[in-house]
Amino acid sequence: MRKYECVFILEPSLGETEANNHIDRFAEIITSRSGLIDKKDIWGKRRLAYAIDKYVEGIYILFKFSGNNEILDELKRVFRYDAVIIRYMIVLDDGPFSSEEEKPEE
Repeated sequence: MRKYECVFILEPSLGETEANNHIDRFAEIITSRSGLIDKKDIWGKRRLAYAIDKYVEGIYILFKFSGNNEILDELKRVFRYDAVIIRYMIVLDDGPFSSEEEKPEE
């Protein structure tokens, strides 16, 4: 399994209970497909760098998890069609470099 980092932004108008329900649903997608959530961090409501559609704020959430492509495909599908998701991004989490030799050339 590979390690991934996922950041997504929810609509700011969601209440705490609704936001937590969505977060739990996304976590369930990961765990139900044999993935492991290493870290779940709710950053809370923050101002966006630029307006997206009609939103200038959003609720930011970070997941660090281990999983396979099946999890990625399902998360992307759900994020794409869920109306409360403003933006999302999933990237490989390579972690910090352990020594000078492993750093890529600049």
